[in-house]
Amino acid sequence: MKITQTPLVILNFKTYLESTGEKALQLARASQQVAQETGVNMAVAPQGADLWRLSQEVEIPILAQHMDPVDAGGHTGSMLTECAKEAGASGTLINHSEQRMELADIDTVIRKTTAVNMTSVVCTNNVETSAAAAALKPDFVAIEPPELIGSGIPVSQAEPEIVEGSVAAIKDINPNVRVLCGAGISTGDDMKAALELGSEGVLLASGIILASDPKQALLDLVSKI
Repeated sequence: MKITQTPLVILNFKTYLESTGEKALQLARASQQVAQETGVNMAVAPQGADLWRLSQEVEIPILAQHMDPVDAGGHTGSMLTECAKEAGASGTLINHSEQRMELADIDTVIRKTTAVNMTSVVCTNNVETSAAAAALKPDFVAIEPPELIGSGIPVSQAEPEIVEGSVAAIKDINPNVRVLCGAGISTGDDMKAALELGSEGVLLASGIILASDPKQALLDLVSKI
């Protein structure tokens, strides 16, 4: 089922040990508790091996971290759209800075996810790529300048013009595409600033996953909206 409600917080588990296996389940449960306690929409993106278990244990949306532009058949090591859906994924991240894709492949994955009613979240790094992504009709575009990822410096404050420019460019091409802000987001002030710049949520990772108390960090994140 597609993700439709905003503001939205997507927590990308990446491949940290703190978000792997049993700890991935704990983190997903904490995210669900925050969603229930605050009313803010939460989604998590675990590693592929954890998709099925998390989808059985929590009710918030689960996203794949990546999908490959392949059809069923001989593609050893690839993430197949149909497999992710069967494992309980509601959608997928696409073109994350740590898993870059060619434009034609991004288009293929968006089309495949759309065909099976899954949510597509395309990651971009500047205004131009954000506009190009919007033309492919994803559900969300997440703006993440790669130099700020994991830096602790939020894009909403360091490079607000990228967020504002991307929002304008995206809405000019396709007003139905929602915009998320990523890179360095970790505090309530960061999320408040991101929303004020026109985004409808955030995509974040290490600021929450590596926190001493991830649930409290999530509560702090949504405390000012």
